[in-house]
Amino acid sequence: MAKTKVLITVKTYPAISSKYDELVCTAGFLEDGSWIRIYPIQFRKKSFEEQYKKYDWIEIDLVKNTSDFRKESFRPVSYDTEIKILDHLDTKSNWLLRKEIVFKNKVYTDIEELKAEAKNRKIMTSLAVFKPTEIVDFTIEQVEREWDEKKLKKLKQYRSSNLFAQEDEDLFEVVRKLPYKFSYVLRDCNGKQSKMMIEDWEIGQLYWNCLSRHEGNEAKTVEDVKKKYFDDFAKTKDLYLFLGTSQLHHLTGKNPFMIIGTFHPKIEIQTSLF
Repeated sequence: MAKTKVLITVKTYPAISSKYDELVCTAGFLEDGSWIRIYPIQFRKKSFEEQYKKYDWIEIDLVKNTSDFRKESFRPVSYDTEIKILDHLDTKSNWLLRKEIVFKNKVYTDIEELKAEAKNRKIMTSLAVFKPTEIVDFTIEQVEREWDEKKLKKLKQYRSSNLFAQEDEDLFEVVRKLPYKFSYVLRDCNGKQSKMMIEDWEIGQLYWNCLSRHEGNEAKTVEDVKKKYFDDFAKTKDLYLFLGTSQLHHLTGKNPFMIIGTFHPKIEIQTSLF
């Protein structure tokens, strides 16, 4: 397959996979506005020049990920596939360049329609742009504070036996686990209420930045996260959500979608001359 040009719009918070390494799910848009998922990528092990940011256009060799039935799922050709950063789309003119790609195809407003498409084996939509009618609430729940010990042990074993490990492997530390789960409670165009977890890398990074600023005070930290996602994004911005399914729950989950990113330009006030 020829090199693929992708506009990166999604990076999920790193997780430890069942194959015993730390992986990031990346997703974005092709030039025609269709979605693509790139998994797995050992992002934090990439050289600085290859560590793309959101809204970077990148070029990468991809093949269909045959271990994933979801149509949008591709993977790098090899473990050390080069990622070339081509350009970055800025936020000028209220995110105009970004909107040209993100809004090129369908924006969903009906959650039941989206779930039906996911379950339909002829369509199986697993990535989507979704416009909620209302964000009702932002919830914060405590979860396990540490990674599963068995997985960490297997990860260490895997790395010590991996012939392709980088020379600085011993210096590479597993990313800290978030001790909280953050979710939006939202309504769609029909008034249907749903609760969806936010898996975005940015919410994790915001948590750690706020925790550092508040010198370890978790109560103030989660309050700051809520201010950003509820008081700012949900109340003062034109908020859209990037949704994605998990492979495990795609066909079986009641609602297989989670929030894997936010798109939040300013609200544009339409003025009339008449």
